[in-house]
Amino acid sequence: MPRSKRAKIIHESKTAKKSHKEQTRRLYANIRECVEKYEHLFVFSVDNMRNTYLKDVRTEFTDSRLFFGKTKVMAVALGHNPETEAADNLHLLTPYLTGAVGLLFTSRDPASVIDYFENFRPLDFARAGTTATRDFSIPAGLVYSRAGEIPASSDEPISHTIEPELRKLGVPTRLVKGKVMLELTEGETGYPVCKEGDELDSRQTTLLKMFGVVTSEFKVGLKAHWTRESGKVDILEKEEGGMDVE
Repeated sequence: MPRSKRAKIIHESKTAKKSHKEQTRRLYANIRECVEKYEHLFVFSVDNMRNTYLKDVRTEFTDSRLFFGKTKVMAVALGHNPETEAADNLHLLTPYLTGAVGLLFTSRDPASVIDYFENFRPLDFARAGTTATRDFSIPAGLVYSRAGEIPASSDEPISHTIEPELRKLGVPTRLVKGKVMLELTEGETGYPVCKEGDELDSRQTTLLKMFGVVTSEFKVGLKAHWTRESGKVDILEKEEGGMDVE
């Protein structure tokens, strides 16, 4: 029996999606407001973006304001020239708003901000498409859980349950009396997973993660600094490519 139209549930409250123009206007207005509210402004880039570590930064700077938006909108909000800039010399920052960058407004001492980001560089597992920063090989013989990254006396053999997955990933292993062994041809001392400079694929990053090898460094690079009181702009870092963040 067909369902009665009278039984149809109609939701009276709907959440309206924010339009692109509204988001642009809000970003512009918020940046203009922060120019008047905070003493310092930093332009920064992010290498090897991870939301987890970005949340740590937000938690640290709860008394400040971070923006990750379209660079064109941020540039317009700061001003392209002395006639349109939000405050003295802000237009000098716009050349650093190319690519993917963010803005940090704060009233903290600049030296403390610089020191924080110089020391906040957590390591994480590499993702496919990134560049290998080092060589890594699995030594021949009994396969340990860290594959030679730490002394064998502090390590333990890898579980036999992982051996099938290793073979699926192309590693020439086999079980010998319940132990995972890596067997190579004569003259080979290890199975190369990656070499420095390689563009990593998903197979390589999976193997790196299996053996606990972290090579990706989350880094916030401070590019330029502006002080509201004096209007002075300090260049902190040569322009480098960053990673898109939202």
